[in-house]
Amino acid sequence: MPNLALITGASSGIGRELARFHAGLGGDMIITARRDAELQALKSELESKYYVTVHTISLDLGAPGGADDLAKQAMAIGPIEVLINNAGFGGHGAFIDRDLAADHAMVDLNVSALMTLCHHFGRDMAARGGGKILNVSSTASYMPGPLQATYFATKAFVSSFSQALDEELRDKGVTVTALEPGAVATEFMDTADLNGTDLAKGGASAADVAAFGYRAMMAGELRAINETRLQVLMNWVMPFLPRRRVLKMVRNMQTK
Repeated sequence: MPNLALITGASSGIGRELARFHAGLGGDMIITARRDAELQALKSELESKYYVTVHTISLDLGAPGGADDLAKQAMAIGPIEVLINNAGFGGHGAFIDRDLAADHAMVDLNVSALMTLCHHFGRDMAARGGGKILNVSSTASYMPGPLQATYFATKAFVSSFSQALDEELRDKGVTVTALEPGAVATEFMDTADLNGTDLAKGGASAADVAAFGYRAMMAGELRAINETRLQVLMNWVMPFLPRRRVLKMVRNMQTK
């Protein structure tokens, strides 16, 4: 069982549940997010319940230099055996109507920060001969996303990048898994302004998705979709539908 994990976006949702799952297996960790109060509450919960050691680093991962700063602080604590890139956000609306700065910030966090952390810790893991990386992507990675154009594109990057990185690192003892859940019942829907759309209806629990993703990472799976129905849809239905029809379907799903 790998010990020290670094988990980004750990203050809520899937990230918080991944931290709980790792702690339940006896793993120490570094948890990071912008909201220090939530990190401290999670640290107290995990240390008292599971008797593990939890370090907190509160910072804005998407800010210039944020990922490099996190890597430096984390490496000073100890060798990272598990890297979980969970931090990310979306945003609803037609691209030309959205604040461009908000979409640039989305790319900075969802793509650039993830790349930076994979570079720092992937290199370190390869040098030590082993490690696990879990990059939280989405079923959004399988299609373009009208009314969330930038978010869907960032997740397509995450899944593509993760697969290439796994191929490069696997013979060095490092595996990279892209977790690609469908809708998940977290505050992501509020933050992305998706309430009132079909996409926001239902959804798996964050705890179930976290457990599924963690196990997939430990098994060294390449891509992991948490529902059989979605696995069939993404791999055996979507690729064969006319692209214009897919675009209309996704747009309707995200229309309020």
